[in-house]
Amino acid sequence: MKSDRLLSILLLLQTRGRVTAPELAERLEVSVRTVYRDVEALSASGVPVYAERGRHGGIELLAGFRTDVTGLTADESRALFVLAAQGVHAALGLDSALGSALRKVMAALPAPHRPAAEVTSRRVLVDATRWKGGPQPAADLDVLQDAVFTDRRLRLRYRHSGERTTRTYTVDPYGLVAKAGVWYLVADRRGLPRLFRVDRVRSATVLDDPVRRRPGAELADVWEELRRQVEERPTGVEVTVRVRRDRLDLFRRLMTPYLAEPPEHDGTGGWVTARLVFGAVVEARQLLMFSDRVEVLAPPEVRAELAGAAASVTALYQRAGEDPGENPSSEGVL
Repeated sequence: MKSDRLLSILLLLQTRGRVTAPELAERLEVSVRTVYRDVEALSASGVPVYAERGRHGGIELLAGFRTDVTGLTADESRALFVLAAQGVHAALGLDSALGSALRKVMAALPAPHRPAAEVTSRRVLVDATRWKGGPQPAADLDVLQDAVFTDRRLRLRYRHSGERTTRTYTVDPYGLVAKAGVWYLVADRRGLPRLFRVDRVRSATVLDDPVRRRPGAELADVWEELRRQVEERPTGVEVTVRVRRDRLDLFRRLMTPYLAEPPEHDGTGGWVTARLVFGAVVEARQLLMFSDRVEVLAPPEVRAELAGAAASVTALYQRAGEDPGENPSSEGVL
């Protein structure tokens, strides 16, 4: 175990440059004291490694030092050849690079491990696409990749599901995620995490402005947050509404339990689009509390439900010449 850990430290330092002892300890799941002992062991074995203390200190290899030792175990060698679907690499323009990289890895493997790695590449195939998922529109990732790797903001023309028109957004990208054969752009919009399906991006422009990500936020963390929001979203009737901006704050407070995602600030007109999930069509009747400040856009059955409820209320108060009736609860009330 110690030899594996020493090799891990060596490879991390080669890849990352200067790394702090607490960071190495966290990555290797050991104590800081153990890290320093391992560094001393590496130094004693002839590796030019040194530690600098202080605010900007860390552990580092002597400039220019490299090692060609792979240190791969048999299982690690096999794991490298269990790769995702080729379509993922093709979409990124990395198919030829992947083949070249695997040939180099195969050549660098210890001779006893090569047969197992070669058999694994022929016997195990990972296909990330879903059964009968239907053909997916080709995703043009070139511009999105450019923004992601150059840390620039993006301007998107984007079409949401169920809408015919496009919206324009300026976003701060964290990165790209491929899930079940579908590419997603993970980005912040106005400081809030958002998920954009790449095949719904109608056009994308890389801006000159540097990206404005939230401090400390990384792609994996933001993706996990968004993934949980999608997977933990309650099942039921999905309802798209538009809300008057002057009632948006009240709408947020009262409808938070039903919001499927934050309301869309499209920046035009006096309306904001929002999406909610109700357990049943009849539950959407509570939207009538907002009168004409909220309009249901879809689905049709919810519009019909609210129209029928509103008509019943109108008929109740338009009965001419009838006694409004006694309200038992109002007896004795002054």
